[in-house]
Amino acid sequence: MRATLFWKLNMTPNSNLEIQNYWDNFSERWEKYRKRRSYYWNSISKYCNYFIHPDCSILEVGCGHGDLLNSIKGKKKTGIDFSGKMIEEGKKRFPSIEFHKMAAENITLEKQYDVIILSNLIGLLPDIESVFLQLSKVSHEKTRIIVTYYNRLWEPLLRLAELLQVKRKSPKQNWLSCADIQNLLYLSDFESYKESRSMFLPYYIPLLSAFINRFVSRLPLLNRMGLSQFVFARPIPPIRSQIYLNNKYSTSVIIPARNESGNIELAIQRMPLFGTRVEIIFVEGHSTDDTWETIQAIQQKYRNTHNIKIMQQQGKGKGDAVRKSFEAATGDILMILDADLTVPPEDLPKFYNAIAMGKGEFINGVRLVYPLGKNAMRPLNTIGNHFFSKFFSYILERPIKDTLCGTKVMLKSDYQKLAANRKFFGDFDLLFGAYKLNLKIIDLPIRYRERMFGDTNISRFKHGIILLRMSIFAAYKIKFW
Repeated sequence: MRATLFWKLNMTPNSNLEIQNYWDNFSERWEKYRKRRSYYWNSISKYCNYFIHPDCSILEVGCGHGDLLNSIKGKKKTGIDFSGKMIEEGKKRFPSIEFHKMAAENITLEKQYDVIILSNLIGLLPDIESVFLQLSKVSHEKTRIIVTYYNRLWEPLLRLAELLQVKRKSPKQNWLSCADIQNLLYLSDFESYKESRSMFLPYYIPLLSAFINRFVSRLPLLNRMGLSQFVFARPIPPIRSQIYLNNKYSTSVIIPARNESGNIELAIQRMPLFGTRVEIIFVEGHSTDDTWETIQAIQQKYRNTHNIKIMQQQGKGKGDAVRKSFEAATGDILMILDADLTVPPEDLPKFYNAIAMGKGEFINGVRLVYPLGKNAMRPLNTIGNHFFSKFFSYILERPIKDTLCGTKVMLKSDYQKLAANRKFFGDFDLLFGAYKLNLKIIDLPIRYRERMFGDTNISRFKHGIILLRMSIFAAYKIKFW
């Protein structure tokens, strides 16, 4: 049990003293107790660590000795705890961590942190909302809140474990579902954007524990019964006027083009203006028609009215073209627009507004909401899109309706973090990377049109097999690591 408790001052003195003594007296034995149950505790640290960038500043509320803080990445780590003796032991064991004896109901730190963790703490809080409200003091607009807690379905087993003295008896706790936690966060001006559960076997048994916890506990439906549950949240973005949004970001629109000669000038003519400026980057990839010559001519023709960059890729594939052009982009926001213009350029301001308003941090275009244009998508492509939608929704732990839409949008600052710690390659690089960066991913429906010029560059079977292999690889790296 988490060796932490924050108690309100208006509790009766005897109750407050009794609970404080419980944790203070346990402080010297905590290290040994945690070590015997390290498999369980390390699983929580490992999961949290997966979503933390090495440059992040971390605050743990209810840090105990600081074991979790010590085991995760982070540039600057701070821990606060109600128990003075816990803090004293933490300072001895982990001198590189900044510790403070502090009540969660009255956080007085004057810093803002990139990640705030509350691990197995909320069950002991008499007023969870009051603690969540305190987190605003130490949060900025991109702060991530990670709340871990027991799944309430496990209450009978945990009580039985205490009765059999397999687990230390703890004070009576709040038993909250993920929905309860999300609601309390919302009441405190934080929005949850992802939840997950895992672990069926909290003790280490060679081979069996790894198989049960890595694979069985994460299968569809079964994962609803996992012991450990995680809720991710961020501050609710403030409402901004359109005038403010129009002056907030510049944008680079990336247009990969292969055998798209007939669409190049149309892309320029139909490109709306939004934000502070729009940079257009054409990257041509081994065309067999005159696409490259057309791009060069269009750059010269519109040089006085449009900011156009052009380049040719040395590698192959759209993923390579996107990575090459993203590196050269100078805009605050990076957008991808397919050169076939089946996603109308006129819809790009919707993507700009979604990310500028903070509705999401990775905006994924969706073609499967509005009726499709005639011949816009072949029947087998539609079936494939629905299959990958279900598969990705399971992998990424949130609804993803269309994984194969070419229009995806993110901040360049986030992309730079993704590129510096790239774990995936191929067409799903950005989507998987956004999940790894712990970004809020949202879908934005668009009307998918029939292409006006040229033929599709996609081979249904060849590319379908490649995408399936990439998806299985990603499932292993994301879901079953």
